[in-house]
Amino acid sequence: MQDIGSSSPAVTRYTRENVLRILHIQPQQLSSWERSHLIPVQDSYCFSDLSRLRVLRQLRERRVSASSIRASIQAMQMAAGMSNPLLEATALASGRRLIFRHCGKVVDPVLNQFEMDFESADGARLQLVNPSTKVSRDAELQHMFLAAVALEENVATHRQAMLAYEQILESHPNHAPSAINLGTLLYNQRQFAKAEECYRRATEMDSTYALAFFDLGNVLDELQRLPEAILAYKRAIALVPTYADAHYNLALAYERTGQSRRALQHWNRYIKLDPVGPWANHARTQQRKTLREETLSIVYRRNCPELPVRQAL
Repeated sequence: MQDIGSSSPAVTRYTRENVLRILHIQPQQLSSWERSHLIPVQDSYCFSDLSRLRVLRQLRERRVSASSIRASIQAMQMAAGMSNPLLEATALASGRRLIFRHCGKVVDPVLNQFEMDFESADGARLQLVNPSTKVSRDAELQHMFLAAVALEENVATHRQAMLAYEQILESHPNHAPSAINLGTLLYNQRQFAKAEECYRRATEMDSTYALAFFDLGNVLDELQRLPEAILAYKRAIALVPTYADAHYNLALAYERTGQSRRALQHWNRYIKLDPVGPWANHARTQQRKTLREETLSIVYRRNCPELPVRQAL
């Protein structure tokens, strides 16, 4: 992280590596968004870039395609005159399409029509809310979250980051990203039981949040509760079948529980999704090992037929 500018207030910038780590984004995913022109290619990022990437990550977890995101952004820019709809409005997933909530209304900019806001079904949201107040509240939440993310950059301010996330969750009890980030800070401090509580809370806040189930699987793995970890990883993959890291960790969990055949299909899947790098090399090693063991097992069974039952003398 670095500060840029001397004559004006310093602007905090984040390196590409910082962004990947903070937002739990894979390098190939970021490159894909760049190729789709959803984020410009750059070496450093500001707060607003982090916010936009966080929205893209959430939409990706809900299986909204890059082409749908791009079409909706362009339509929203033309219809509402916005320069960056991902920051100026609230992005929502409707099936595999991107729609927006803005000024108290939900709009599909591609179809140029309003939609029902089903999130108003709970009693708390049935109250009349001033649209400008709602926009202001969303902006305040975004500012608080990004400030907490910035505190994570320095180990010396991790405690302040945790307090910031706790404050967000007090005022916005359903903000799953804050629960996940708080859980990750606790996880890194090896407070696994508390981290599990945060991750479970995130899955309850948003049952379609694949990252929450993935992180829950990781902490359950650390707690040596592998059958539960397997279920969590499988849930993450059910939500996002192309979740490479979930396939990798699920394969490891299957290996550790003696289920090498089940592990093999996820090693195969991981290699297809992320074919380059040390993790892919390890996956290939495990793949070859399992296939070799299976071949030896088949040869042994063919060459060594079962002996007849020995009769009593």
